[in-house]
Amino acid sequence: MTGHFDSRFNRWILPGFAFKAVVIGGGYATGRELAEFFLPSGPWGGILGMLLAMAIWSLVCTLTFLFARATNSMDYRSFFGRLLGPGWVLFEGAYLCLVIVMLSVFAAAAGAIGSAVLGWPQIAGTVLLILSIAAVTAYGSDSVERLFKYVTFFLYAVFAAFIVLSLTHFADRISIGLSTPHPMNGWILGGVTYSIYNVVGAVIILPVLRHLRDRRDAVIAGILCGPLAMLPALLFLICMTAFYPGIEHEALPSDFLLNRLQMPVFHILFQLMIFSALLESGTGAVHAINERVALVVKARGRSFDRPGRLMLASLVLIVSVFVAARFGLVDLIASGYRFLAYLFMAVYVLPLVTYGSWRLLRRSEPGPAPAALHG
Repeated sequence: MTGHFDSRFNRWILPGFAFKAVVIGGGYATGRELAEFFLPSGPWGGILGMLLAMAIWSLVCTLTFLFARATNSMDYRSFFGRLLGPGWVLFEGAYLCLVIVMLSVFAAAAGAIGSAVLGWPQIAGTVLLILSIAAVTAYGSDSVERLFKYVTFFLYAVFAAFIVLSLTHFADRISIGLSTPHPMNGWILGGVTYSIYNVVGAVIILPVLRHLRDRRDAVIAGILCGPLAMLPALLFLICMTAFYPGIEHEALPSDFLLNRLQMPVFHILFQLMIFSALLESGTGAVHAINERVALVVKARGRSFDRPGRLMLASLVLIVSVFVAARFGLVDLIASGYRFLAYLFMAVYVLPLVTYGSWRLLRRSEPGPAPAALHG
């Protein structure tokens, strides 16, 4: 019975947990992304924008998983070789930009958390995060999957407690925030923008799809990705409405709420949860690069061993730290993510929903990736 549950978990739930792990990073867990993309449309506009983003995630994840299975493309390099042909290099460049921006946001968030909670220098929290990411990714897919599973349970538990405490302490303010009319302008643009730059997580987690057995598994796993990833954010936004519109301009909205809860122990626990979210998101992004390089190395008859994974992860992370130090958390989220949304719409989402859907309708059968994809 346990084995049957584990099998369904790995096929249906684990992809959603892995997708959530990638998208929940520094801006999501701290509330900064929610304040940037959703609160400008007011509380109800923000909720509508989130529901739209959730639906887009489920749709694109489902198409991605189906296409990956139909073309036997379980890493992003092979996937885009099948989807874009020679144009795969466009995604390669876009993905490298994404990883640098993502990890820069995570590094900036980790530094801000260490400074706000423990009084550390900004660099201390950043260094702790990058060392942790490098250590986990060095041990390969099994280590990464274990992190996704255990951190997810911890994250959901802490978020649930945070929501209950916020609803208990701020219920009157939340009620006023939700019942007071506010302009809802821009919720469609906010929802689409937020969903598009994040939905690339669907291809980052392709190695996790090795557990899928058939098209039904791909559809179930893809549909569940949206709700599993968005539910904590939706509840978080509702709590943030207690202090709307002022909270919209806070660099760390989570810290703003926690200070008003006046529960020091839980404050520390929540920040530990955010650090864990940064760790799993950063790990997912770096692991995808490691798997990409491992594919090339394997095609050349060699193995990509642990020291190689550690060195590559460290290089990517060090570059990201310099970017974080240069621009800071708020500017990275406001400018970098909007640019990436347009980029991934062009090189990923549009090709997938057009050519990719056409391929799926023709019922392409799984087959080995062509030798040209290993370059």
